[in-house]
Amino acid sequence: MKKKKVCVLHAQVPFVRGGAELMVESLMKNLRERNYDVELIQLPYKWYPENSLYDNLLMWRCLDLKEVNGEKIDLVISTKFPSYGVQHDNKVVWLMHQYRQAYDLYDSEYGLRHTENGNRIQQTVKRYDNECLTEAKKIYSISDNVGNRLKKYNNMEAETLYHPPSLVGRYECESYNKTILSVGRLDKLKRNDLLIKSLKYTNKDIKAIIAGKGPEMENLKKLARSLGVEKRVHFAGFVTDEELIKLYAQAGAVYFAPVDEDYGYITLEAFLSKKPVITCKDSGGVLEFIEDEVSGYVCQTKEESIGAAIQKVCSSSKKSAEMGQIGYERVKDISWDNVIDSLTSTLR
Repeated sequence: MKKKKVCVLHAQVPFVRGGAELMVESLMKNLRERNYDVELIQLPYKWYPENSLYDNLLMWRCLDLKEVNGEKIDLVISTKFPSYGVQHDNKVVWLMHQYRQAYDLYDSEYGLRHTENGNRIQQTVKRYDNECLTEAKKIYSISDNVGNRLKKYNNMEAETLYHPPSLVGRYECESYNKTILSVGRLDKLKRNDLLIKSLKYTNKDIKAIIAGKGPEMENLKKLARSLGVEKRVHFAGFVTDEELIKLYAQAGAVYFAPVDEDYGYITLEAFLSKKPVITCKDSGGVLEFIEDEVSGYVCQTKEESIGAAIQKVCSSSKKSAEMGQIGYERVKDISWDNVIDSLTSTLR
């Protein structure tokens, strides 16, 4: 039987690699393992200046992926904005996120309200989304949080498809030491500054490890020095998969408190390593997995609150182990099987 041809569509910011790229790679790997002929179609994404954003919308809209080299493309799976602009008879969307600066972040310091022609750009993005997403045969989202935004701002429904992190099956638990681990790109939305500030409210034998790179690296180092906690904060930078697994395996708990996260691999990675997670009440998709004081702590966005939570988990390895086990039970059955079955359902 001839393999079905599937194109995965992705908007790529050049030289930036994060959760979105890992998700796309894992999606393609799992499609191939199920005997689909898969190709990645990606265009470089740039949202500024204004004309560059419009050019991106137009490029995706003009792509012809109905057939290639005389052979039909059976299915296209669009991911994040603006890749779902492609016109195809069998377009399915697995929504990572929209252009949030035009929606929930519009009035924030990151939003379009503070840019020239912000309202005009917002209206263009909304029209694009309403038109392009309506064409899809199916719309799925990577989390309830992403789906809820789509419902709120575009009045469209999406079915949630959770998926496991790329290293699923390799995570381990060795010990619960007095270390709080933070993993991910170092930018303002991830709020590692709160973690550093919170150390003032913990015992001095509790340390933080921050793994990852990003534009906030130097600012975070300066903050640690200014607070006199630089000896208690280790900036690990980029770490290999093996090093990451080891960091999770030995941590007492994991700090992951971004601003309204779309999904958040870190939560699942921590739970699969049987570690409790400390987060905040406004951290979005993270909250779909964490139960406060059961599998972790859901804190106010204040360093005092976060510090108190860190002190609790790092003071009792028995309590950390109990919480981590509950978290593990919550996510251990999340697999790719349901994701692939759902995304390819229009082929059957």
